[in-house]
Amino acid sequence: MLNLILFGPPGAGKGTQSEKIIAKYNLIHLSTGDLLRSEIQAGTELGLKAKTLMDQGILVPDEVVIGMIDNKLKEHRDAAGFIFDGFPRTVKQAEALDNLLASYNEGISVMVALSVDDDELLARLLNRGKTSGRPDDQNEELIAKRIQEYNSKTKPVADYYQKQGKFVAINGIGEIDFIFGEISNAIEAA
Repeated sequence: MLNLILFGPPGAGKGTQSEKIIAKYNLIHLSTGDLLRSEIQAGTELGLKAKTLMDQGILVPDEVVIGMIDNKLKEHRDAAGFIFDGFPRTVKQAEALDNLLASYNEGISVMVALSVDDDELLARLLNRGKTSGRPDDQNEELIAKRIQEYNSKTKPVADYYQKQGKFVAINGIGEIDFIFGEISNAIEAA
């Protein structure tokens, strides 16, 4: 089973590349945001718990998110693999994900990180803000804060998987298909 974490700051191209990866490798896309919304919509116990917390402005605890991921793993036992998007964001979450996958005799195959310098990210996000209408992509200060948050909080997750020999950095600047080729090489080497 191929279990991939696609990693990178906002604007690095994760959305574009994940679609290509899913199509080529027939993976199940696990986006924690999508999981939360679907569990809430389905009215599951975890979804109701998450909604109660979110309505109070409280972050959904890791164990609830891991529980939702576990539900997805159970639902797709015969899957070719999974692509994790937006998770893990902390080392604690990475450890919890590793423990969950180990309970299925699985693990993370590779973490692919798209590297893009901050100036390019800013330009991309401002451009995306013009076309998408997303307010968080139209404010330079907000964008800078999101990039800083990514750099400070999620970099340790990359270090965590690098220590396991599962981390591969890919230059996220260039032609989309060339970058996808580099990602494919990293996946196939894993």
